[in-house]
Amino acid sequence: MSVSRKTKNSHHFSTPQSLSDWLKPRLPSDSFASWGIKPGTKNIHNLWLEISQGETFLADSTPPIRTVNVVTVKIINKNQTLIESHQELSDGSVRNRCRPLSEKMKPHESFKDAIFRAINEELGSILKDGNEVSINIVNGSYKEKVEERNSMSYPGLPARYVLYSADVEVNGLPDGEFCTEEAEEYPDSEEKRVAEKAVSVKKHFWKWVSSDSVHS
Repeated sequence: MSVSRKTKNSHHFSTPQSLSDWLKPRLPSDSFASWGIKPGTKNIHNLWLEISQGETFLADSTPPIRTVNVVTVKIINKNQTLIESHQELSDGSVRNRCRPLSEKMKPHESFKDAIFRAINEELGSILKDGNEVSINIVNGSYKEKVEERNSMSYPGLPARYVLYSADVEVNGLPDGEFCTEEAEEYPDSEEKRVAEKAVSVKKHFWKWVSSDSVHS
């Protein structure tokens, strides 16, 4: 049975400040104060961008529940799976990941379109070497599930992750550990000006591990 993606925000937040004013009375003050300060966390500008892009939805509750639709791309090569070991953030901190490539889905974006976009955005800097790139989604590997847990990026804000995953074969990737740089996400716009104040990923670090060690 397919998981519904029909979720709406209860409010429109015209600026990061208006979002902050709405959240403050609904979240533990010590948790909210750690956003963007505690290593590995994001700040209010990140959350505002997610909402403005339709990637995140907030329920009008105390505390609010953040719903995110995520595509998980399990890139496989024989008996190995590619995982992102860690990220280097714009504030100089390092965030451990130890999970396959994943990306928040855009509104009305299909599962397949999200896979191709995720691969292009996070691995494109190493695939763009003049070679023709082949991407193959393995038949029968598609899965859906829902997980509810506290967000590492936004402490104190409960999250509901609607996860769509599949095994994917991608040619042209290095055999050993490698690093990629994050592609520019926002054109010259109000979102870009806000993004300059957000905590962003500068580099992704990847490695191959045994597929048996990667949880479904």
